[in-house]
Amino acid sequence: MKNRSLATLATTALVSAAAALSASGAEAADAITLQLKWVTQAQFAGYYVAQDKGFYKDAGLDVTIKAGGPDINPSQVIAAGGADVVVDWMPSALATREKGVPLVNIAQMFQRSGMELTCRNDSGVTATKDFPGHTLGVWFGGNEYPFLSWMSKLGYSTDGGAKGVTVLKQGFNVDPILQKQAACVSTMTYNEYWQVIDGGLKPEELTVFKYSDEGVATLEDGLYTLGPSLKDPKMVDKLARFVKASIKGWEYAIKNQPEAVKIVLDNDASGAQTEEHQTKMMSEIAKLFEGGAKGTGYLDEKAADQTVSILLSGTSDPVISKKPEGAWTHEVWDKAAM
Repeated sequence: MKNRSLATLATTALVSAAAALSASGAEAADAITLQLKWVTQAQFAGYYVAQDKGFYKDAGLDVTIKAGGPDINPSQVIAAGGADVVVDWMPSALATREKGVPLVNIAQMFQRSGMELTCRNDSGVTATKDFPGHTLGVWFGGNEYPFLSWMSKLGYSTDGGAKGVTVLKQGFNVDPILQKQAACVSTMTYNEYWQVIDGGLKPEELTVFKYSDEGVATLEDGLYTLGPSLKDPKMVDKLARFVKASIKGWEYAIKNQPEAVKIVLDNDASGAQTEEHQTKMMSEIAKLFEGGAKGTGYLDEKAADQTVSILLSGTSDPVISKKPEGAWTHEVWDKAAM
């Protein structure tokens, strides 16, 4: 009886030890919070896929993905301590950096710009020479700078008049072009363009000017963290594991687009997204990963320099006053690639 009791105690001890080890293992997962630039959609499919397929878990990470929205500025969120990493466009990130928030690009997921200007042919705009005298919808909040640089390059004033263009501060919809309030509106290849189509206009009724074709494209969805974080070797290791798992998520999403769309829809708490729209978006998003210099997530410094050049030109009040130093690093990507 005594031996049986000892055996029972030993078994109980082993179970307790295993439970403790399991619990400590769960606690050992490094927490990291990612703030997205916009609402849950295929624009961020790779992160949701990495979460759903267990890539973050396999990397020893406990990742929280926070959706964005019209009232959420990723750079402000990380500055306030609400995230470890944010998805943001480089113009916004550099503007915030110049204001004193030490944002640093650690990976560049989108290699190509999805920004474009979509115009109604019946407005009389079918070429850049037709812009003067027309109203053009433009997103602000840091997204206007490529447009202003483009107009400066063309020699067009943005103060209106017959020889210039009238700028309409565009909201987060394409109503101005559908209601003929503007000849053209800002769109993304993967989102608003399709809203224009869904609104009743046909592709043949539109002329689309891609910023990448016009030589005024700036870098969009990149991953940013705060400079001081990069001075901590443990944090650099954690960020490298996050970048590596995120890259794996993106590469899986691009190769398995229907599944990626389903995962995005499963994570859409608002229920606002549709399978049809997200399928189109996923297809277009995949194209923005093409042309990477060294692989997914690698920041091409030539593209970064072009972004800086655009932000320094095209307006009497540039978004940044000088070329930034230390605004991007390959350290995390290089470690992730090992």
